Amino acid sequence: MTLKEKYTAILSEELVPALGCTEPIALAYASAECRRTLGCFPDAVDAECSGNIIKNVKSVVIPNSGGLKGIEAAVAAGMIGGDSSRGLEVLSSVKESDLPAIRAYLAEKRIKVSLLKTSASLHFIIRMRRGSDEALVEVIHQHTNIVRKERNGEVLFSKDSSAENINEALTDRSCLTVADIIGYGESVDIETIAPIIEPQIEYNTAICEEGLRNKWGSNIGQYLMDSRSQDFLTKAKAVAAAGSDARMSGCVYPVVINSGSGNQGITVSIPVIEYAKHNGVSHERLLRALAISNLIAIHQKTKIGRLSAYCGAVNAACGAAAAITWLQDGTQEQINETISNTLATISGMVCDGAKPSCAAKISLAVEAAMMGHDLAMENDNFLPGDGIVKENVEDTISGVGEIASKGMASTDESILSVMVSE
Repeated sequence: MTLKEKYTAILSEELVPALGCTEPIALAYASAECRRTLGCFPDAVDAECSGNIIKNVKSVVIPNSGGLKGIEAAVAAGMIGGDSSRGLEVLSSVKESDLPAIRAYLAEKRIKVSLLKTSASLHFIIRMRRGSDEALVEVIHQHTNIVRKERNGEVLFSKDSSAENINEALTDRSCLTVADIIGYGESVDIETIAPIIEPQIEYNTAICEEGLRNKWGSNIGQYLMDSRSQDFLTKAKAVAAAGSDARMSGCVYPVVINSGSGNQGITVSIPVIEYAKHNGVSHERLLRALAISNLIAIHQKTKIGRLSAYCGAVNAACGAAAAITWLQDGTQEQINETISNTLATISGMVCDGAKPSCAAKISLAVEAAMMGHDLAMENDNFLPGDGIVKENVEDTISGVGEIASKGMASTDESILSVMVSE
């Protein structure tokens, strides 16, 4: 496989549609599949979840649920109305007529949630029982990566659940470098990337427009639009925030995700789209810029992991700003410095789960990333040795990955402890 083919495959693997926040949707997906495996609706359900799953599901509204939040709601919605064949759009099949049954099942408190002891950040097991019949579905590392299915103790399906095996099933991300990403974006045939990236423009723009039209969550987007001058930066922050607010509050519009996250999918794309609108950028240039933006974000997140205490909006905004530097005909060095400046400024913003304040964090991440871009275009950058900034951009990205994946592990535990304490 050539480098271009690998980069195209990575985009295809990562840029997929999802309806709702991906962690509760993953639970709904596994719940729907477990119900299918059991063959009937269960009398009782156990949901054992890693800390990061609990953190990211606790406060987000489940799409098509009538405003319900939390793990139990996600599991009940998937079990009663979900269609696991639709993947991360599993809840698109839930109907209004399903809502009384979902609420009744929740009222009976038949779903028990517990903390799963695991070293994986994304890991959960759904068990269902009806009479003497039982079924189990286990998911780890990726949102729809089922590694075990059982019915009445018989193993129907199993595969290696190690992170190494999961990575082997995907295109090797170690080939990603900023320089090669730029080269790919500039030279790839536009017909190759258009079918992958155009849905991101369509879907993510639609949910952001909905977020500006109506009140969702904390209404960050409308607040920014009403209280600031209508320059490009305000519009980029506001539109992206509006999409997040709608998504966190149960909007039924799907989002094309990045690195397993809809918020990151919005943040990595909308500032670039808004820049293109504001400056009359051609559609082809926009597609190439979005290929660059998405891959730079994926490059960073590969070293961090799907879920952590590190807010992924930082990586996504960083990718968007780097792509805007490219659109302004910035040099390779200026693109590198956009990334380093951004990471030097806002690395460490914590992830305390999916909820309305994600919209505000996205706004701040976009502002910091665009400041990193402005500094780079003026060749006035943070220097190697300034905190976490290294001699080259690849070392800076690796350093941030180490901080987020290893250094913030105990931070993640503390965040969860604070979130679940009374």
